Amino acid sequence: MSTPIKSSSLQTYQTIVYDRALHPELFQLRDRRIIRHAGYSLESWLMRGGHILRFEYDGHCATELVTDQESNLPATGVIQAFLCAGERDYEHTFARSKITYMTSVQTETLSENLYQATYEEISELARCEGALRSDWSVDEGRCLSVLDVQRYNHEVHAQAYHMIAAGGLVLRTQTIFEHR
Repeated sequence: MSTPIKSSSLQTYQTIVYDRALHPELFQLRDRRIIRHAGYSLESWLMRGGHILRFEYDGHCATELVTDQESNLPATGVIQAFLCAGERDYEHTFARSKITYMTSVQTETLSENLYQATYEEISELARCEGALRSDWSVDEGRCLSVLDVQRYNHEVHAQAYHMIAAGGLVLRTQTIFEHR
């Protein structure tokens, strides 16, 4: 069954960092998971082609949103927003808390053969790691979003992969939230 989704491009994908929580009713969530460990919590929300990571520690909250949604996004509490095209690194220490946020974002446009091989590789990674995943199809082929999280005592790492068959788009993020 083919599910309609707008044709995504590198120019629409963006990362937005907030100093507050976002509310799930604003997004079409496909899966979610909460991790509580060593005094912090991370709530992971997976959407088709995007994700939200909400990190809370010592009464403070930091949120990462990766989306191709261009309108109706919360404006309150935005710390930084940037397009995902190419390669980007960003780091921010929240002044009122003991939280540091770091992310690395990479995008690629792959040929059909490379896209299929990468799709199989990421699909296998999701299966082996028990990661959050959302699969869907468009006329151009299979799409996939995966969110994999590792927890440590003073930080949490999250790797996200969003694969959009239209255009062979692959968006990868590696994010760390740490607390002192």
